[in-house]
Amino acid sequence: MAYSKKNQLRPWKTQRYCIPEQDLARFVAQMEVVLDLYGTQPSEEEPLIAMDEASKQLLGEVYPPIPMQPGQDKKEDYHYSREGVQALFMFFDPHRGWRRVSNRDSRTRIDWAEEIRQLLDVDYPKARKVKLVCDNLNTHNIASLYEAFPAPVAHRLARRLEIYYTPRNGSWLNVAETELSVLSRQCLDRRISSKEELKREIETWQKERNQTASTVIWTFTTSDARVKLKHLYPVFEEEESGESIAPN
Repeated sequence: MAYSKKNQLRPWKTQRYCIPEQDLARFVAQMEVVLDLYGTQPSEEEPLIAMDEASKQLLGEVYPPIPMQPGQDKKEDYHYSREGVQALFMFFDPHRGWRRVSNRDSRTRIDWAEEIRQLLDVDYPKARKVKLVCDNLNTHNIASLYEAFPAPVAHRLARRLEIYYTPRNGSWLNVAETELSVLSRQCLDRRISSKEELKREIETWQKERNQTASTVIWTFTTSDARVKLKHLYPVFEEEESGESIAPN
């Protein structure tokens, strides 16, 4: 029986890895647009909002858990029942320190459009235009508004919405993802069995978080990116030879 020679290959292991975008020019172009946006000072008329989506698996108990006692933690059985999945929509104003989270049964174009209408007509009714940072999921576009609402309503909403897409594999540019991470650690890192319970927990967390007005101070600029992420930028012959590119 033939045996393969010893080597460094480990076929039984697989690592999760963010594979870099192949089109680097497109990546840095979208990145710089978002970085420039974060570098501007928003106003009440044109607030900056970041949005992101996630999902939460609802899990019920098969056997009643044993309540905690002095000196003993709560105990729950390894078995659980799957009670469906809820879609989470996070809208976050990093300068104002405001956030709103909704849980829904699905994450379709209609769901996204209804959340956008809530953002524009209820959360920010006085804003002339909302600048929205989000990823380029196929539901995150103006067409979703026209699928969900009559043309006059969709047109009115579209005129008040300006979308800025983060580049593919550039989720670190979306501050709403950071806020979703906080929500997950502080509120969702346990079994929740129903969408009603999930809604109550989210609303309680949201109220407390908004009362503290936790903001995000973004300091990474386009100039920083051109130095620290220089390896992502296309290289030109003039740069390689140390020459500067003369303006037109």
